[in-house]
Amino acid sequence: MLKISLRGLLFSIFCASSSFVYAAEEGIASYYSDVFQGKKTASGSVYDRNKLTGAHKKIPFGTKVKITDLKNNKSVIVTITDRGPYSKKRIVDLSYAAAKEIDLIKAGISKVKLEIIE
Repeated sequence: MLKISLRGLLFSIFCASSSFVYAAEEGIASYYSDVFQGKKTASGSVYDRNKLTGAHKKIPFGTKVKITDLKNNKSVIVTITDRGPYSKKRIVDLSYAAAKEIDLIKAGISKVKLEIIE
């Protein structure tokens, strides 16, 4: 019984601390192709290019994240609703609306800072 409790405690500590690993992250952002419009995301919601949403490999669904383009310092707050991106070099995929807010559309990709805010 003590082993189970200790394992549970260690698991809880690991889970609590792992969320802090992603509290701030820098890397490359891209945005969703229009072919995903109207399709289900990993969270079960339907992708809408006009909403401020994003995809991340590990951040929990529903988390609010501030994305700042490091080239122009423009920011947008998105809700994580999907998993991805599937390119190893990228840390976040943004909806069209979110990408437009930070002037990402023309370039297609940019270096960003991701900060969990809620």
